[in-house]
Amino acid sequence: MTSQIVTRSYTQKEPNYSYITTPIFYVNAAPHIGHLYSAALADCLARYNLLQGRETFFSTGTDEHGNKVQQAAKSFHLPTSEYCGVISQKFLQMCDTFSINYTNFIRTTNSSHHDAVQHFWKILEQNGHIYKGEYAGWYCTSDESFLSDKDLVEKKTPSGEVVRVSAESGHVVEWTEETNFKFRLSKFQDDLKYWLKQEDVVQPSVFHKILSQMIDNEDCLSDLSVSRPRKRSLWGIPTPNDSDQTVYVWLDALVNYLTSLGYPDEKFRKFWPPTVQVIGKDILKFHGVYWPAFLIAAGLEPPRTLFCHSHWTVDGEKMSKSKGNVVSPFDAGELFTEEGLRYFLLRDSVPHNDSNYSTERVLNILNSELADNLGNLVSRCSGKLVNPRGEIPNITEVSHHLKSEPAESLRKNMESLGSTAKQHYESFYIHHVIDAVMATLKRANVMIDHHKPWELRKRPDDVEAMTELKAVLALALESARISAIVLYPVTPKLSTNLLDFLNVPEDSRSWKDISPKYLVGSAKDPEHFKYDTRILFPKIKLKA
Repeated sequence: MTSQIVTRSYTQKEPNYSYITTPIFYVNAAPHIGHLYSAALADCLARYNLLQGRETFFSTGTDEHGNKVQQAAKSFHLPTSEYCGVISQKFLQMCDTFSINYTNFIRTTNSSHHDAVQHFWKILEQNGHIYKGEYAGWYCTSDESFLSDKDLVEKKTPSGEVVRVSAESGHVVEWTEETNFKFRLSKFQDDLKYWLKQEDVVQPSVFHKILSQMIDNEDCLSDLSVSRPRKRSLWGIPTPNDSDQTVYVWLDALVNYLTSLGYPDEKFRKFWPPTVQVIGKDILKFHGVYWPAFLIAAGLEPPRTLFCHSHWTVDGEKMSKSKGNVVSPFDAGELFTEEGLRYFLLRDSVPHNDSNYSTERVLNILNSELADNLGNLVSRCSGKLVNPRGEIPNITEVSHHLKSEPAESLRKNMESLGSTAKQHYESFYIHHVIDAVMATLKRANVMIDHHKPWELRKRPDDVEAMTELKAVLALALESARISAIVLYPVTPKLSTNLLDFLNVPEDSRSWKDISPKYLVGSAKDPEHFKYDTRILFPKIKLKA
């Protein structure tokens, strides 16, 4: 069979359109902070694209088919469909609670998804990529996948029995022989290599390397079973022409990214291919091998970028029900506020390594950065002692009045913050964006300490002192305005509250408004802010 894409280049989508996705979340359990991290990361990238003026479609949702879901429903003594509705609602609540601004929340039990999966299957079949055959091998019910001998290790149970388990997940496997449909994955090695020729198609680079090694391994690309006998996998979508077979849960799940855009209606092409698909490292093979191969076989372009992140541990240990250390986002949000938890997850994570959640760590970061650095800066500029009239001086008039080293350093930071942050957003290193913002705010606080506006206010008849005071307030508040816009994808509510307080118009909150106003000659700064008894970000104190 000839290669599907190696002879052509990818079509470049107009830069004014962007499609961002999360992995859809499996409903065999309630949300934990790892799910929230994936959602917040994708939401952050979607909001950044919106700030850039791109029309952006952001999709998330729940994966509701498969034997694990049936088993979970049984343990809760609920009909499977009812159980799916209950758990899906919890993920929807997580998104709404933590400002995950999705365009569409998809459920794979929706009839539209059923139709999309069957249509996609028919295309694969018509193109000659699906055939019926016999399968014999090791099957892992927990992972819902077939595994080769190389994927297995032996493990002794507490009773002394030796069993085979998945080397990656540790879940028990069983020998299975059955008839099902297979996908000709073995025919797509060249296509997948061509897709991976661009280094940035899978990020960070460590995962690009892992995926490249997978694709170089022919054992990894053996033809893939894409259906299960319905008598064994009842809770799923039947294959179009054989009601005795159920579509493999991963083929079913992956098609959600098409369904969400309206596929098979041609309107889906407006945003296709995906700009960024955010995934966890545990599902890299499904999204980096199976998914692009399915798409190429169906005549569609694979994603432009897979952004693969690592996992969250808790106090240095892997989250697990057996250890009782699974962190609910709702519980953590009550302790640290919804914006605070969202900030911490995006601030204290690096995608190429696992990140660690601890109560002490969250508390220290939020209090030192959001309360002390950002919140304190705004308080120092708006307190009645220093600024009794709530004035926001016109920075274009006084911006260069201050000649001190701290003021010069702050101006330099403010002027470079936009380009620095843009580079880090587009490299998906959100923690570096926050580093740059916090460095700017810290310099603003140093500048205030140097000029001592509380002392300047004591000399109301001294023209020079009053001019210096206005310059200090103008420069500090301008750094807060710019920082609020840069941080908006990370902390949308907090940034919005700050921009509202500074009377920044709604149409002046995009990326083009990040340059300091004294550089663009703006002379229409708001003259006053409204006093508000609320603290921008209160210091958090946990009960003993």
